[in-house]
Amino acid sequence: MRRVVMTLVLVGSAVMGIEARQAASDVTQWRGANRDGVVTGFTPPASWPEQLTERWKVDVGIGYATPLVVGNRVYVFSRQGNDEVMSAVDASSGKVLWRTGYPAPFEMSSASKSHGPGPKSTPVYFNGRLYAIGMTGVVTAYDAATGKQLWQKPGSPVVPMYTTHAFSPVVERGLVIFHVGGHDKGALTAFDLNTGAEKWSWAGDGPGYGSPIVSDFSGVRQVVTITQGKLVGVDAASGALLWERPLASSNFTNSITPVRFGQSIVVWTNVGPMRALNIARRNNQWVAEDVWENPDVPNRLSNAVLDGDVLFGLTSRNMGQYFAVDVKTGKTLWTTEGRQAANVALARAGDIVFSLENDGELVLFRTSRTGFEPVRRYRVAAEETFSTWAQPAISGTRIFIKDASSLALWTVN
Repeated sequence: MRRVVMTLVLVGSAVMGIEARQAASDVTQWRGANRDGVVTGFTPPASWPEQLTERWKVDVGIGYATPLVVGNRVYVFSRQGNDEVMSAVDASSGKVLWRTGYPAPFEMSSASKSHGPGPKSTPVYFNGRLYAIGMTGVVTAYDAATGKQLWQKPGSPVVPMYTTHAFSPVVERGLVIFHVGGHDKGALTAFDLNTGAEKWSWAGDGPGYGSPIVSDFSGVRQVVTITQGKLVGVDAASGALLWERPLASSNFTNSITPVRFGQSIVVWTNVGPMRALNIARRNNQWVAEDVWENPDVPNRLSNAVLDGDVLFGLTSRNMGQYFAVDVKTGKTLWTTEGRQAANVALARAGDIVFSLENDGELVLFRTSRTGFEPVRRYRVAAEETFSTWAQPAISGTRIFIKDASSLALWTVN
């Protein structure tokens, strides 16, 4: 496939330090360093201001991929015309340092045309490289310092009804794991980080739209993810299926990243209850046993964040209600009134939850067990239905917001 380098600006200060030791506050993948929505290295102000300060804003192209932040660089995966483009942006000034693109013409089906042609998958940064998947399944590895394309795998012209390739990749012990295609190519495929050689593929079910976690249960590293109709645990080293559970889903309902709590996985859709499953090995067989179910908080597109033993999120009931659930018992602790948002992107820093609502408003609330405690509401993007679907990238005191086509830096002071 032809590669197009759109611009390349390399000045000494921009490249120096790209391989420096990663900071704890870096945002290197979907939902942060641990894929759990927890922000580290953020110091809240003594009092929150009336407004945030917009430091800069730059047009980077359309799409809903979360920006990655490594040191003083922001990496953005987006669409510009018919090209899918990876860009490096100076975090201090908003100056584009390099852009590397490739042709990827794509048109959404009529059922989901309003969502736009993506990309929707968040890249992953690891050891000076970036790995991304586009809307047609093109997988690309980039050098993070220069934007040079290191290897690439072709995609597929087949377009699902609603969306495609929203699954964000994960790096695990020399492998980068994607969903690359339909039933014929499997829901999961692992590539060698350096060469792009395929190491394993699991094809037990069609793909979901959510992203996986990798976690250790009974000494075995497992990729845990939602597929079209299941929740599965796959051996991260070999791709062998360890366990599976049926999971009712419809349209976008299989779009959630599972949450780990102790030895359990918490998962939910909008056509079934939230449930916790205990993952264990008994008599040399893996099992996923019910711990509790909660039918009160169905969901579609919004992931959730833990603080201790309380899970905070947005249910799709009543046009969107914030909720808190005790993950030890499954009991609903509180819900808000309805009509809060169609979907939200959540991140937690200490006892503050940042909720980027889909219409461009950033809502801050406390992680209270007793009720919804809003702190501030900030307008950070234009008030449009599909304005802000990407996760906010919070690094130190910097809040990077990707709206439909722009990237902006906001600060508290």
